[in-house]
Amino acid sequence: MPKYLIAIDQGTTSTRSILFNTQGKIVAMDQIEHAQIYPQPGWVEHDPLEIINKTKLTLERVVEISSVPISDILGIGITNQRETTVLWDKDTGIPVSNAVVWQDTRTAKICQDLISEIGNEFVRERTGLPISTYFSAPKIKYLMEHNPEIKDKVLRKKILFGTIDTWLIWNLTGGPSGGLHITDVTNASRTMLFNINRLEWDQELLDLLGIPNEMMPKVNSSSGHAGYAHLPFGTLPIAGILGDQQAALFGQNCLQVGQAKNTYGTGCFILMNTGHKPVPSKYGLITTIAYQLQNKPAQYCLEGSIAITGALVQWLRDNLQIIKNSSEVESLAMKVQDNGGVYFVPAFSGLFAPHWRPDARGIITGLSHHTTSAHIARAALEATAYQTLDVVSAMELDSGINLNLLKVDGGMSQNNLLMQFQSDILGIKLVRPKITETTALGAAFVAGIALGVWNNIHDLQEIWQEDKSYLPEMAEDKRATLTEKWRNSVSRTLNWI
Repeated sequence: MPKYLIAIDQGTTSTRSILFNTQGKIVAMDQIEHAQIYPQPGWVEHDPLEIINKTKLTLERVVEISSVPISDILGIGITNQRETTVLWDKDTGIPVSNAVVWQDTRTAKICQDLISEIGNEFVRERTGLPISTYFSAPKIKYLMEHNPEIKDKVLRKKILFGTIDTWLIWNLTGGPSGGLHITDVTNASRTMLFNINRLEWDQELLDLLGIPNEMMPKVNSSSGHAGYAHLPFGTLPIAGILGDQQAALFGQNCLQVGQAKNTYGTGCFILMNTGHKPVPSKYGLITTIAYQLQNKPAQYCLEGSIAITGALVQWLRDNLQIIKNSSEVESLAMKVQDNGGVYFVPAFSGLFAPHWRPDARGIITGLSHHTTSAHIARAALEATAYQTLDVVSAMELDSGINLNLLKVDGGMSQNNLLMQFQSDILGIKLVRPKITETTALGAAFVAGIALGVWNNIHDLQEIWQEDKSYLPEMAEDKRATLTEKWRNSVSRTLNWI
């Protein structure tokens, strides 16, 4: 009888449950969006109860759609938006605030004070991360400092912390009635509280930030039996946990040193596998954990995170209203031969890697009487490629490896205009896989390895297949000219806040 795996892919804008067969093919999928909450400029929140309820609903629907018997489903892998922070009452299971999303910048002052007090290197040496609003630790500190009720409950050891994987697992495995309070090394490595060298919570950092160890989940490997999800249609083992970008790296089979992928979603996330030793970054990247298979050493990677890519297309749709659907942006951009000298730097909530400038704000340069909505659309697409170039350039300097191939996935990887321009501006080959749901596939892979579907990572190479590749066509002098104009535009975004 055929066997199957379910991947829960809990992302920034929606939750998906995808049923894979053991050949890595999608059998059924269900997806539901959840609300984006913007209480103030720079603040981004989600409702944790909405997320868990919609996760359960997608699980029920995907099983119903597929008509696969529960006895043929081997287990669940979970992948998730990473740094987003949830605090909840362990006795009631009720969140004490909305989740503070990874994009949220309300913790800027906390981060500035920390940089002044202890410096970036103190944190980077332990966690591989710079001090930034991006990560979970300052979000936890902010919630405790700005809500006396939360602070009181923390002191009485009533509060649990989790990234979204932890929140989902705690609820799926029992909630207040014995739910498991766990995470994996990849999600832990995104909190700014996890020592990536010793693979444990860093007590010095917890003490500095006033965060009790009792709030923190137990840290497991990425692949291994983590407990049982109790669902209306039956009980299934949870056997894999990976942060979303590490899951995409795994799903793209970037399992050897020097292999890299870029996921084009709400933001862009470029990861390069660096092997069993963390590579410190001198050029504005993050050193983080790629994955850890049960009873094996952790694998590390360099990462560059870009905040606004696909979200910029949504902004063109919702704010400027120059397109009705996100899918229209490519056809609009193709109405012109080039960007007409227009550059769009979408630093809406500051610049992430490799700049790390929270003071930056978005800017459009090079406007003239000649500029049309098509030029704006093209500049918006090209912004994704230029931001990727900035990260890849830093990655090559840090690793000493010159990339000659980049695997691509995510929704915007279907945009042929963008992918060709990306290849041109990088000057390297791009490859898109047949299964572009690589984040969910990576979660299914780590669960499948734990459950004995595959013996090791080498078995996964036969499943990954190429769909389309792109080769650079742009002359080197043109590439250099365009890149110089982009970097000049980036410099204009600084010192606004």
